[in-house]
Amino acid sequence: MAAMLGPGFITASAGNDVGGIFTYSVAGAQFGYRIIWPLIPIAIALIVIQEMAARMGAVTGKGLSALIREEFGIRIALATMLGLFLMNTFTTSAEFAGIASASEIFGLSRYVAVPLSLVLVFLLVLRVSGKLVERIFVVLSLVYVTYIVSGLLAHPNWGDVARGTLLPSVAAHDPAYLGTVVALIGTTISPYMQFYLQSAVVEKGMRPGDLLTARIDVANGSILAIIVAAFMIIANAATIYVFNQTHAAHPITFASASDIAVALKPLAGRFASALFAFGILNAGLFAAAVLPLSTSYLVCEALGFEAALDRGFREAPVFFSLFAIALVIGAALVLIPNVPLVRLSIASQLVQGLLLPIELVLMLIIVNRVRVMGVHRNNRAANAVSWTTVIIVGAIALYYTYTQLPGVPGGVRGH
Repeated sequence: MAAMLGPGFITASAGNDVGGIFTYSVAGAQFGYRIIWPLIPIAIALIVIQEMAARMGAVTGKGLSALIREEFGIRIALATMLGLFLMNTFTTSAEFAGIASASEIFGLSRYVAVPLSLVLVFLLVLRVSGKLVERIFVVLSLVYVTYIVSGLLAHPNWGDVARGTLLPSVAAHDPAYLGTVVALIGTTISPYMQFYLQSAVVEKGMRPGDLLTARIDVANGSILAIIVAAFMIIANAATIYVFNQTHAAHPITFASASDIAVALKPLAGRFASALFAFGILNAGLFAAAVLPLSTSYLVCEALGFEAALDRGFREAPVFFSLFAIALVIGAALVLIPNVPLVRLSIASQLVQGLLLPIELVLMLIIVNRVRVMGVHRNNRAANAVSWTTVIIVGAIALYYTYTQLPGVPGGVRGH
């Protein structure tokens, strides 16, 4: 059982980070239950893409960044590395912002909570063995069940939930709706997740004979992640969306994930609010460890440095130094006054949605090369789902970007 709760389970759960919580919650509060249905095709795409990354790691014994460098050259590898490094840094800041705001709900100052969390995460990764780190990450993944409880405590209309899940409602004319769909895709299937997963599979020593275990692991994590995401939407649709529909003159608005927990208190009860806030704290700590690790794997593999969690600082100084740098920058940004962290967080989720098709194209080219994957290259079904994801996400992302241009009829700035 423990083998089936490994890198795939951890990676999919880490996708529900603070930015993800905010994105899912805003989606539910703004569009109600009708925004649930995209999670079904997203779930299918998530399982297929994560399985692809795990399979590439098990078959080649190399991380995704190393394969991109070998197959496409150092320039494309460096461009990928730079883009994801910047994105991961801002997203790490969003995680610490979530830790700060959630801690303040429980009465702890951000100037205490953020440095304390930084030290805790750094010592966890530096001092604890890779196997124990994985087990701790699995436990943190299971804490996301609190969001399912919060959703149940919100007493949703299950008939409306079923309709919103099974009957697609597409508002193609609404840039806000399209932007939300892109953000949902970007936060559920974040580009960094594939890099982290493949590297974690390699470090765990998984081989082609472990592919069945890896696939079950990926499926377990993806299904839990999507269920948790759905309940985040449900909790806010059943409370804040319903309230705003009947109190249009004085709607509830929020600027951070912690504001959502506060807003839920009078609508869903103190316990649901506390669970939501605790979930934010857990998500922030979890992703604040995974994101910088992803950055370290990405850079070290692209440049040929040792990248291994179990090596220790002396054997992998660049790996752990990069981890520390990414961690410190992310934490420091939160403590600077007036930094628009919420905007950076949402923008990061959107940019992830925009960059995802590019990453997937690179992955698909590699995973279909016989000399790289041999008999384990993609089958037709995996290619069909993956290329469909690339086309749909790319089309929505490009259309949404087009609507943001000045003077475009129907765009945000065009009104």
